[in-house]
Amino acid sequence: MVPELTVYNFSVSMRFYVEILGFDIMIRRSEPDFAYITLGEAQLMLEQHHPQGWHTGELVTPLGRGVNFQIEVDNIEVLYSRLKMSDIPMFRTLRDNVYDTGKSLAKQREFLVQDPDGYLLRFCQYIE
Repeated sequence: MVPELTVYNFSVSMRFYVEILGFDIMIRRSEPDFAYITLGEAQLMLEQHHPQGWHTGELVTPLGRGVNFQIEVDNIEVLYSRLKMSDIPMFRTLRDNVYDTGKSLAKQREFLVQDPDGYLLRFCQYIE
């Protein structure tokens, strides 16, 4: 699954995802602005809001209400530090959580941050 996120200010979103979070650009197009980006195995698409977009209703910020995107990373402390140094506010600060998977307990270090349009991103690293 590769989510495609509609964004209001493409250049601000690209700065957030590429320069601050460290995503790589795989595909970049314009009219409308579009990018396919990756961070490790995580993949996202970003598209500038435009009238012909696939909108099922009115877009009201924060966008993406009711969903969070969990993105697994190899070094969560480095990513967390980059966000803090960029003065990006955290939705939930770095902490360890344990989740019951039904077969075992999964322990992960995680934090949550909203992107410039309000999409909720949950970065995690599995630990034991």
